[in-house]
Amino acid sequence: MRPGMTSNEQEPQRKPERRKRSGWLSRSSPLRRFGRWVIFCCLVLIAIFCGGFLWFANEVTSLKAPDGVKADAIVVLTGGYQRIDQAAGLLRDGAGKRLLISGAHPSATPSQIRKTTQVSANLFSCCVDIGYDAIDTIGNANEIIRWIHDHDYRSVLVVTSNYHMLRSLHELRRRDAETKFIPYPVINSDLARKAWFTDPDAMRIMLAEYGKMAAAMVRDWAGMTQGSGLRTDEDDTTPKDN
Repeated sequence: MRPGMTSNEQEPQRKPERRKRSGWLSRSSPLRRFGRWVIFCCLVLIAIFCGGFLWFANEVTSLKAPDGVKADAIVVLTGGYQRIDQAAGLLRDGAGKRLLISGAHPSATPSQIRKTTQVSANLFSCCVDIGYDAIDTIGNANEIIRWIHDHDYRSVLVVTSNYHMLRSLHELRRRDAETKFIPYPVINSDLARKAWFTDPDAMRIMLAEYGKMAAAMVRDWAGMTQGSGLRTDEDDTTPKDN
């Protein structure tokens, strides 16, 4: 209390000043700035991933098999009996002159494969080729392109599951920009319903395929090298940089 002040006129107490943080914990510290930058980048990546998945899901579920379509030939990427049966039906109906079954297992004989279709023995022996070299989608693309060039085809019907179609077309068109590839999707039963996203199996299939599609696009954008996807690399058609 200062001299001359009464007991009721006490000097107001000063509030203690907050100590400003300094060093690595301050708001302007490099660590804080780096943390904010990491969070921002993560949010951007999540937004890109979610937006890309919505686009992918819309494209896949919008695919429809065209009516009355015709081409020089038909190719089917193995992965289910429905795909082969659908492609064989197109051959039987005259939608293409010849059919390639790409990616058959080495232990599967032509006779065994024919029995999964409704194609006659004469038509099968005459107009169906079986490729055994491909072990993945990249291999399918290389095997198919080699077959197309051997027969000098200009338009080809591509038969595979709807969720697999976008990546298949991406790999094919990357290797051959001249041939016209016409998608003929086989509709997956899990994706036929409007509320497919409520089915865990359907969501798992779509997320897995979207991840593979995104990886393929990033790989091509970055110019990363890749294998041929073939059991033998003798006739690899993957473009090589000069």
